[in-house]
Amino acid sequence: MVSTQENVGTSASARQAASVREVVAGPGLFLVASFASAIGVLGTYWFFVRTTTGQYIDESALDEAVAVYGKATKAALGFLDALPIIAVVIGIGGLLYAAIVKRRWQGALIAFAGAGLANILTQVLKAYVFTRPFRGIQTIMENSLPSGHTTAAASAAAAVFLVCSPARRPFVAFAGTTFAVAAGAATLVNQWHRPADVIAAFLVVSACMAPAGWLVLRTGARWNTWDGFGSTWTSSRAWLMLPLLVGLAATALAVVMLVRISPGSGVVSTTNYFWTGLSLVVISGYLLGIAATWLFAVAVRRNRPEA
Repeated sequence: MVSTQENVGTSASARQAASVREVVAGPGLFLVASFASAIGVLGTYWFFVRTTTGQYIDESALDEAVAVYGKATKAALGFLDALPIIAVVIGIGGLLYAAIVKRRWQGALIAFAGAGLANILTQVLKAYVFTRPFRGIQTIMENSLPSGHTTAAASAAAAVFLVCSPARRPFVAFAGTTFAVAAGAATLVNQWHRPADVIAAFLVVSACMAPAGWLVLRTGARWNTWDGFGSTWTSSRAWLMLPLLVGLAATALAVVMLVRISPGSGVVSTTNYFWTGLSLVVISGYLLGIAATWLFAVAVRRNRPEA
């Protein structure tokens, strides 16, 4: 009798382990995403900080932010002052809800660790790893890449994204990406950070949260199943299409701004570099949001009827 119960228990454990393997994909795509993001951080640093052309584009965007001073700057400054508190409330609030109400405490701890690592890594890179050499461009020589404020906003949003159910992730990804993009844009408008600082912050968060995301899926395999896109309003494909359209519009704006000041045009930029830099922030942020939505959508499996 005891042997039979042990066999039943062993069989149940085996089925649960098999269920985890069936529900969650392997770590390959997540590791590729993390590695690609890390390379992106280094590439962003090399071009926009180590080269004369990159420094000129980045610094020009920062200088031209003066042209939008006024109500936009006051609003941006108020948002930036409150940003650390907002990020903490969003991140900690979302994780506590997942841990206490949804009983996803393991996933919440992993997401919290990933967000913490992203913020620590940002400060280490900024203060001890990356330097800003003089390339003939008049600028403040202190390194500011990656942006700490943007990292805080993006990591808080990413942490909540990780512990959401798959049916809610498309909407949460769009909302969280919008929050992070707004935070990054505010640092540019208020001349706290250059566009490259913001882009690098997005990529640091992506590099840290991708592996954390796979671990979250492994610990929460039972709730990481869904009925696919369109099963609920929060899982609508519109949350993929909307950021795509915004990104395409930002790309078009950047192209127009650069063409207007191309060599031989005779046009001197007044706000062209600013709008180009802002467009790059929007493009990079929403592109990473779309990639995260797709990655997690394919990593989990659809619900299947009982046999």
